[in-house]
Amino acid sequence: MEKRVLIAIILSFLVLVLYQIIFIKKKPVPEIPAEGIEKIEKKTEPKPYPLEPPPTSGVATEKKQADEETAVQPISAQNEEQILVDTSLYQAVWSNRGGVLQSWKLKKHTDENKEGLELISRLAPDIELYPFTLRTDDPVFDSQINSALYQPSSLNLQLEGGRTGELRLQFSDAQGNRVEKILTFQDGKYDFDVEINVWKRGQKIEPSLIWGPGFGNPSPAELKKRLGGGGSNIFIYPSRKDSRLSEQKYQLAKKWQDLVSQNKNVFFFVQWAAYENNYFATLFLTPSQQASATFLREGPEENPYFLLAVSLPQTVFIGPKEFDTLVEFGHDAKKLIRFGMFGFISEILLKTSKFFYGVVPNWGLAIILITFIIKVLFFPLTYSSMRSMAKMQELQPKIKAIRARYKKAKTDIAQRRKMNEEIMKMYREQGVNPAGGCLPMLIQIPVFWGFFRLLMVAIEFRHSPFIFWIKDLSAKDPFYVTPILMGITQYISQKMTPTSADPAQARMMLLMPVVFTFLFISFPSGLVLYWLTNNVLQIGQQYIMNRLRQKQKRESHGKRRKK
Repeated sequence: MEKRVLIAIILSFLVLVLYQIIFIKKKPVPEIPAEGIEKIEKKTEPKPYPLEPPPTSGVATEKKQADEETAVQPISAQNEEQILVDTSLYQAVWSNRGGVLQSWKLKKHTDENKEGLELISRLAPDIELYPFTLRTDDPVFDSQINSALYQPSSLNLQLEGGRTGELRLQFSDAQGNRVEKILTFQDGKYDFDVEINVWKRGQKIEPSLIWGPGFGNPSPAELKKRLGGGGSNIFIYPSRKDSRLSEQKYQLAKKWQDLVSQNKNVFFFVQWAAYENNYFATLFLTPSQQASATFLREGPEENPYFLLAVSLPQTVFIGPKEFDTLVEFGHDAKKLIRFGMFGFISEILLKTSKFFYGVVPNWGLAIILITFIIKVLFFPLTYSSMRSMAKMQELQPKIKAIRARYKKAKTDIAQRRKMNEEIMKMYREQGVNPAGGCLPMLIQIPVFWGFFRLLMVAIEFRHSPFIFWIKDLSAKDPFYVTPILMGITQYISQKMTPTSADPAQARMMLLMPVVFTFLFISFPSGLVLYWLTNNVLQIGQQYIMNRLRQKQKRESHGKRRKK
């Protein structure tokens, strides 16, 4: 039985590791020469922003007047300028050249340098393609509207206290070409409303809005210290009323060739589409049953970049994949967080860890407290398992005697059947369940997987320190201290646990701590902390159980002697 458990556990962990290697491959980060970086930094050097008051209640009147004026005269700015939108959650920089987004820097999430996290790819200025670029079926028209100088309604939106502000970017010429981008922001929210209106020679058309190239700027060092999930993905979520398209996540380089070969890189009946990485996302919410999304690859063949083009965007979310934030946003946006097959367990663990974090503001301590609660909840099963294993150990002499009587059981099927029937009869008479020692371990595998996925994708653990050298619970232990301690405690626990295995099987079981140690070396340190804490608690439980068992044996032996 224990041999089967060992095989089952090792296969489970191999599946887990292979899943990360095969299905969550890291997207290589394009290297930029030093000259290119200097060039980008010069291009993106911020300009001073003149302070202007937020829009007043007369916005509706001004909008109407602007529409009337746009219909009769060209609108264009004289100079290229940057527009700042500053809220409590982010600082965004828009350019009036093309009305594109040049910077979206989060304030509550940082990069490796402890600075605000930039979600606009550093490749954008290098290839001169920014998010919110417009695309139609006319490249000449696209070049014109994306290089035009739009007239902004404001150069500075300072929003605080939940206030709302509107940014209008307008352009028109004498040929009847006209574009307006109306963006409405609210302090305290990562999402904002979008309205895009485009006329080509007086005829209204529906362009697509571009996001790309790439998403964020994870460094090679950042990707190296994480187990999978470092690259970017395209996520397509269909309209609920349409069953022809199922929700899909596409890894960029991996899926592109398959989609193009099948002419399936265009998706219709889209409710929303997102460009995301492990912890952050840009989501475009569209009208149900009306919008489409296109997955594009452009640039040189040896080092391409990927774009997402979405038609009819109504609302855009740019920010962290926080579970509560996405639930509040609605539209099933929480599905951006891929908890896996035991997602409900991961959600329960996340809510519980948040509760404990509110009590002790340390995510590592929250993991320890959750592990203790899980151990208490599983104690009846653990106790039953220990009793079953102890009884199995006591029955070993009788089992050996039965097997000795059936010496030809290995080659004779009839003898082997009789031997097994006699052993099972003895189990029933003694009230022993031979699978009783395996059940708790098998039941804990879904909990382990739930913890694994939680620590892989929950942004709450990103850059969250525990103690001393562990500065990020979502990354591996840089000095491998916790995996080694985990292997040592597992060995101690295993030596203390009663076993009914023969000496050869027992020696093989002692390899498990070594196998687990090597498996856990690259796992998130938060997950290793969970298993290490579980082992320490198991040692304590086993010590108490062994003492109680010895006491029962002494009492039972004393009663037999009195008789």
